[in-house]
Amino acid sequence: MSFMCIRLFKPQSGSPLLTLSRTLSRTRAPRWSQHQHQQQQLPPQTRPRLHSVFCPSSGVQTRLQRTRHIYSSPEHLLPQTSSRLPALTQPAKLLHTSAGLRALPAPVLWLVFKPLQKLAAIILGRSIRKWWKALPPNKKQLFREWVWQRRWHLVAAGAGLMLITSLFLFTHLEESPITGRTRLLVFSKESFMELAQHASNEYMEEFEKLFIPVSDPRQQVVEQVVQHLVRRNQDMDGINYLPWKVHVVESPVVNAFVLPDGKVFVFTGMLEAVADIHQLSFVLGHEMAHALIGHAAEQASLSHVVDLLSLILLTAIWAICPRDSLAVLGQWIQSKLVQFMFNRPYSRKLESEADQVGLQLAAKACADVRSGPVFWQQMELAEQLKGEPTIPEWLSTHPSHRNRITHLDRLIPEALELRSKCECPHLPAVDPRAVFSKTVQKLLEDAKKQESEENQERERALVPLPQVSTIPPHGGQPQLGGALAASALLQMDGLALKGV
Repeated sequence: MSFMCIRLFKPQSGSPLLTLSRTLSRTRAPRWSQHQHQQQQLPPQTRPRLHSVFCPSSGVQTRLQRTRHIYSSPEHLLPQTSSRLPALTQPAKLLHTSAGLRALPAPVLWLVFKPLQKLAAIILGRSIRKWWKALPPNKKQLFREWVWQRRWHLVAAGAGLMLITSLFLFTHLEESPITGRTRLLVFSKESFMELAQHASNEYMEEFEKLFIPVSDPRQQVVEQVVQHLVRRNQDMDGINYLPWKVHVVESPVVNAFVLPDGKVFVFTGMLEAVADIHQLSFVLGHEMAHALIGHAAEQASLSHVVDLLSLILLTAIWAICPRDSLAVLGQWIQSKLVQFMFNRPYSRKLESEADQVGLQLAAKACADVRSGPVFWQQMELAEQLKGEPTIPEWLSTHPSHRNRITHLDRLIPEALELRSKCECPHLPAVDPRAVFSKTVQKLLEDAKKQESEENQERERALVPLPQVSTIPPHGGQPQLGGALAASALLQMDGLALKGV
């Protein structure tokens, strides 16, 4: 009997699942040929309607056609199927597919996991320190001997890790699109466009109620200057790739910035700080240069690499320091060293490069490039008159006003030569830098003269003479200290409005 069972199942070929499916198809549903033969015997009005779905290349009926044929057949053709598999007798339903999930861009993931990386390094270093303290002296000695015996293996592993890191850095070096400077770029500008979109949405929500209307003359002036810069710099790589959408924010802050996606944000305080359209062209050209070169992606790439390398040092700090308080102090010192040795110097370097490219953009737009240094001279004078403390350059992310003026003065001859090649009208013979120097000198002389007159009036007021007037000879109010600085600042603003 067992032999007969073996003989019965031996001729079956294929997998057991395939054999089972064939057996079920023979017992539960009629064959396709039998179904077609029954269809031919039916009258035309009772024949099931066939959907003409054919393969365009071979002309053979597809599986979809046969399936629709079965679904549209009368009930009496599938008596067994309708009783056992009722799902086949129902109309076919369309499948609903959800939209594919898009992966987050690498810069967003880096921003999200950056604090977690530091936390993991702290936990790892602290765990190593606790583990080492819990070891008995004999095991500590055995571990030191084990490390000394395998010192060359550890050195080789460290050298291999440094080699892999160096290869990674060298494979991500490229040239800047305008200046040709070699730079490290881990994140591409395309991935940063998605991050810039998130940032622009946040800025739009933050300044939503502060945007001036489109009909405002200040909005129209900024838009015209940006469009003129784009139109005159068509040879710049990537300038037509960005939309350059202008938003003017009603705020006294002297600031302007351009996001990597071309969104231009200008504060009305900046419009009041510039003296004329030439200075505005230089400022906007500077901000547009950041987006054209891709400084945001470049700076984030350097910060990412520095942070990854500093994780090793952070782990070592928490593993070596005997107490948590000392480890926190060491971590703070490490973060400040990273800022002052890498992040801020690199940021100042990018600002200087943006000054250079922005001056080129303004020169091709036929602006008076000599007004660029004058703008920073005005900013320096305004801070001095307001009494604001001067921050050392090594503590700032931007170059000092004096260094920017010196740097731009060196670039002016090259920018003037570039401007002459662009068929621009001739510049006036009077240099705005000389005019500004004479104006400042005149302001200082007037301030000293007014101060001496006030000192004389103060001395006369101390003499006990009857009916001595305390009003200055010029008929104004006595001005002392900060009031004198405010008066000089107002005079400076008036001169700026006249285009000096």
